[in-house]
Amino acid sequence: MNTAASRYDRIARETFIPQIGKIVEVADMTAKDRFFRVVLENPLGHRPGQFVMVSVLGLGEAPISISNGPTGDNILEMVIRRIGRLTRAIHELNVGDELGIRGPYGSGFSLDDFYDRDVLFVAGGLGLVPLRSLIVPVIAERGRFGDITLISGCRNPAEELYRDQLERWTTDAGMDVIRLVDSTENMPWKFGTGLVTEPIPKMTMDAEKIVVALCGPPVMYKFVIKTLMLRGVKDTQIFVDLERRMKCGVGKCGHCQINNIYCCQDGPVFRFSDLSAIPEALQ
Repeated sequence: MNTAASRYDRIARETFIPQIGKIVEVADMTAKDRFFRVVLENPLGHRPGQFVMVSVLGLGEAPISISNGPTGDNILEMVIRRIGRLTRAIHELNVGDELGIRGPYGSGFSLDDFYDRDVLFVAGGLGLVPLRSLIVPVIAERGRFGDITLISGCRNPAEELYRDQLERWTTDAGMDVIRLVDSTENMPWKFGTGLVTEPIPKMTMDAEKIVVALCGPPVMYKFVIKTLMLRGVKDTQIFVDLERRMKCGVGKCGHCQINNIYCCQDGPVFRFSDLSAIPEALQ
């Protein structure tokens, strides 16, 4: 085989053929969200905000956010919501079972955009999962950042993710954590109620110094961004992680296309200033 053909064959294998991941830990986070820690054959080499395609032989594959920070080891952490046939099958797997893992894909966050700045994370629902892949390395280098704040919201107390970690971040990580639910629905809850936009007008904020990372339901973005910009935060200082239905991960199927961008390759992380002329991106 000539050198060019060999190189294309290697690229095709790395792009389309999943590696095997063995499940080493499983834990229920909510009634429909399950945490998985997987040991891979090879290091993932991901950046915060990237995603993988997770497959079960004979059933297909689905895009899943990476939840652990880059560490250089063979560990992958994910939180998978049970919403269809494939994810139901994944929820039935146990420690010792295997998954196919393809990727990582997408643009991801760059820590260089956050160094020496105040950092605000805004997470809605499952948005905490991909944002955790950025929060973890930021905390690991805590001295390189200014004030760090996380606003984490969900529908009700039963749907809150990473409860134990949120407690530790509050007490041990030098981070201000604001935990909100839309409604307590008569469940025990000692934190706040309301939308994730509500704390922003009351925050002590240096609009020139802050950088924002935002992930959650699309309807959340325009309200959070509007509230931030009313505080003087520029669109170049806001990064959004868009949730879209990826099918191939490599920009070929068109499922995640928004005008001339492909979320699986150009995103899912975007600087908001790059989306200001594409209103469909936040719908």
